Amino acid sequence: MTPEGKVKKQVKKVLDDVGAYHFSPMMDGYGRSGVPDIIACYKGKFIGIECKAGDNKPTLLQLRNIEDIKRNQGLAIVVNEGNIESLLALVKEI
Repeated sequence: MTPEGKVKKQVKKVLDDVGAYHFSPMMDGYGRSGVPDIIACYKGKFIGIECKAGDNKPTLLQLRNIEDIKRNQGLAIVVNEGNIESLLALVKEI
């Protein structure tokens, strides 16, 4: 499993533990580029989660998608190994 795959697994566990609906969009050439790695819905709130490993940062397109989600009153977060607890804090605030 890749380092980013390990982050995605941790994110999915947090979401499963709270009972959130979630899925990972498959990018097959027909989808929209820059979409967060995991899309979730919890207690009526849309959440976009971009997963990164180590010091990797979101691309400009990923950041634009995150801002679009926030502008439309959804929640969006970038998660790596060092801040997984911030996702748990986010969903607990909902």
